[in-house]
Amino acid sequence: MILLFDIGNTHTHIGLANGRRVLKQTDVPTLTWFGGGAAALVKKFTGAAKIEGAILCSVVPRATPLVRKTVRTIWKLDTLELNAKTIRGVGIDYPKPNSIGPDRLANAVAAKFHFGAPVVVVDFGTAVTFDVVNSRGDYVGGIIAPGLAAMTDYLHEKTALLPKIKIREIKSAIGKSTEEAMLVGAVHGYRGLVRGLIGELKRELRAQKLPVIATGGCAKLIAARLPEISAVMPDLTLEGLRLVWQKQAGPAFSR
Repeated sequence: MILLFDIGNTHTHIGLANGRRVLKQTDVPTLTWFGGGAAALVKKFTGAAKIEGAILCSVVPRATPLVRKTVRTIWKLDTLELNAKTIRGVGIDYPKPNSIGPDRLANAVAAKFHFGAPVVVVDFGTAVTFDVVNSRGDYVGGIIAPGLAAMTDYLHEKTALLPKIKIREIKSAIGKSTEEAMLVGAVHGYRGLVRGLIGELKRELRAQKLPVIATGGCAKLIAARLPEISAVMPDLTLEGLRLVWQKQAGPAFSR
């Protein structure tokens, strides 16, 4: 088994995988790496599984050595870190490769492996990001826009009368209350944003058919009425980490 760590600003997504797929996953607050409680949570998650390797991607540099230390202490293993130098499975055609978020690289690897190239990943997190793999199989860049929660929270924080809302489906395009009006702008508006940007990417890539893979917290909600989305894969980043580790380890790891 291999351990997978996707270290984000709010949560660290942890996965346990074999040579074929991610078997299970859990989330822990990233702050627990600094409070000393994360090691016990990781050990509880893995249980009696025999850990043969570990790989991480991180957008929180301060947490990275703490994850490495945890794996080394418990399992006496070094942890591979995914970045522009260690990536396998996609090429990179980008002016400053080291500036690409490693989670975005993991997404690109998994999307290309499962859907071919060209392919686009839309990750609905704190920000919504589009990551593009061209027909040659190279990561070539993407798009970043404010996330759904960030947008609605900003409206609440910067205006006196707009409430804090919980994102959910809204059928009508005409809101009958302030909350409904905000939901229309967020949910319907986001679908319009995603649809428009996918159209632009199709034209630029000259791709009549372009697989678009959604992941992240709001992926299922937005994709539900957006036929341009080909598939929703909640564990896409962890799957990308699994694939990179397997390519590094070679064919011996196939269980």
